[in-house]
Amino acid sequence: MKKLILIRHAKSSWKHDVIDHERPLNERGFKDADLVSISLKEDDLNIDLVLTSDAMRAKTTANIFISNLDIDTNIVHLNHELYDFSGINLVEVVKTCDNTANTLMLFGHNHAITAFVNTYGSSYIDNVPTSGVVIIEFDIDNWKDLNKGTTTKTLFPRDLK
Repeated sequence: MKKLILIRHAKSSWKHDVIDHERPLNERGFKDADLVSISLKEDDLNIDLVLTSDAMRAKTTANIFISNLDIDTNIVHLNHELYDFSGINLVEVVKTCDNTANTLMLFGHNHAITAFVNTYGSSYIDNVPTSGVVIIEFDIDNWKDLNKGTTTKTLFPRDLK
């Protein structure tokens, strides 16, 4: 059994004159990521591996979750392939994960996150919002065998306000 915790990066700021990859979070982004990650702590997740896009907004979101969930930073890895909007790279990253990781937490971008949860999850979600979490469980032993799973949880900032 494998569990995938997908998190869309928090709301970013368009105020800064920087390339897309370097865009930071805005104030709401910080607040929502904090709110959602603190709520997620109640689930007592045993995370084996954390992968995050190397874009500034995804890394910052990941750091908020890592801090609030007391995740060991030794299991956190940046992955440029997750700076993906179509979802093709996201699927490949998941499929090539080490099988010793039973619970994978992944931080990425839309449209990739929404496309993935609608392809591989059991619940249709029109749009995974910023700071949104979707957990999908798969009845597989190897990530390379990724197929349709069961959506076991969605947690969006609006659910907590």
